[in-house]
Amino acid sequence: MSNNRRDFLKLAGLGLVGATVPQFSRAESPEQLYQLSQKNHNQLFNMSGYAAPKLNTVRVGIIGLGQRGPGAVDRLSKIEGVEIKALCDLIPERVDKLKTKLQGSKHQPEGYSGSVYAWKKMVDRNDLDLIYITTPWHWHTPMAVYAMENGKHAAVEVPAAKTLEECWQLVETSERTKKHCMMLENVCYDFFELMTLSMKRDGFFGEIIHTEGAYIHDLLMNNFRKDTEGGYQNMWRLKENYRDGNLYATHGLGPICQIMDINRGDQMDYLTSLSSADFHMAAKAKELAEQDNFYAPFAEQQYGGNMNTTIVKTKKGRSIMIQHDVTSPRPYSRLHVISGTEAFAQKYPIPKISKGHDWLKEEEVKALEEKYTPEIVKKVGELAKQIGGHGGMDFMMDWRLIDCLRNGLPLDQDVYDAALWSAISPLSEWSVAHRSNSIDVPDFTGGSWKNNKPVEITLKGGGTTKVIV
Repeated sequence: MSNNRRDFLKLAGLGLVGATVPQFSRAESPEQLYQLSQKNHNQLFNMSGYAAPKLNTVRVGIIGLGQRGPGAVDRLSKIEGVEIKALCDLIPERVDKLKTKLQGSKHQPEGYSGSVYAWKKMVDRNDLDLIYITTPWHWHTPMAVYAMENGKHAAVEVPAAKTLEECWQLVETSERTKKHCMMLENVCYDFFELMTLSMKRDGFFGEIIHTEGAYIHDLLMNNFRKDTEGGYQNMWRLKENYRDGNLYATHGLGPICQIMDINRGDQMDYLTSLSSADFHMAAKAKELAEQDNFYAPFAEQQYGGNMNTTIVKTKKGRSIMIQHDVTSPRPYSRLHVISGTEAFAQKYPIPKISKGHDWLKEEEVKALEEKYTPEIVKKVGELAKQIGGHGGMDFMMDWRLIDCLRNGLPLDQDVYDAALWSAISPLSEWSVAHRSNSIDVPDFTGGSWKNNKPVEITLKGGGTTKVIV
């Protein structure tokens, strides 16, 4: 156990809140980060393909009821075999509001609130199986680690970690406790992404040569919105933008990693990263500060660039491009580009597929959709669209997680995925700061990627969990 983590657990246990609240800035120096990128991991237990004992009823505690938490409460309440036992948020009114909403249902959760460590008391309960974490990023790893240390599986929003040290903490804790740590990467369950994964498994693309993913989303004004106006508490999301790198890589990265069998047949080798200058954030902060003194501290800050482009080389010689831009005035895109030896696909601006120089015709694409729509979409896709959550992918993710836990199946995303996909952010920051020099990507699997089996999101052995509408 690292000294940092010992200090965290000790001080948290003593209630020394101010000394242990995670910070927005990078917690490790560039030298420490580089050393951790070179770390050789001796795997204690292989969590890839691990099936935890069945849980007929999954007793859930949810931490964080601001932006994402209420939706998770609603979705989980509609899944058979789930019992929402506890809800936690710093702000009591949020807890009370959701408890009221659940009145009359089978879910009668106890509430925890009022301090930054109220969640710890909740996790200490002995009647919870899963801790579902939808808090600001800097809390994700401390909460997930504490959950696993206390015998609970952890489902944590993206990114699961902010630093390489945190990535290693997640891996080592999950292996030692044999508790799942799944990052809630909902895009892995979006409809076109699932279809292209099914196509890849059937050999449609041939050998994968290159893939692209992104998070391109104009959030400029959203970043500056006060929490009193529906923004992020204490402006935490704005503060994350002080960093310069690919800060939110996992939405674009997760699905293409599954298609490329990363951690399960191939592995990232090294990356290099480049950022543009900042053309928007500092200017907007100064503009707002002239109108409202609240923004004066933010006008004094330096922000990361508009567009970050990160390039990854894999052990098998394939390439990945991941982009991040949350400030430029351009249409939303996650790219989702798959280039193989026999076919090509891209999702944005509209889904297209090619077997050569020209795009396939609409009727040909429709035929592919009918052939390659996976079982999970056929079973719960329409219900997922009705229930909602980013068009249904949130619900399919939650349903699949619960169904796997109830049937004793391995999860589609394991702790190595959570660590690797999250690691892109600190690694890209290092590369940007070092004139785009390359840096090795750690092998969180300790070499087991060579024999781990690829992800196949099938309902074999599962699919038994009902949806309660």
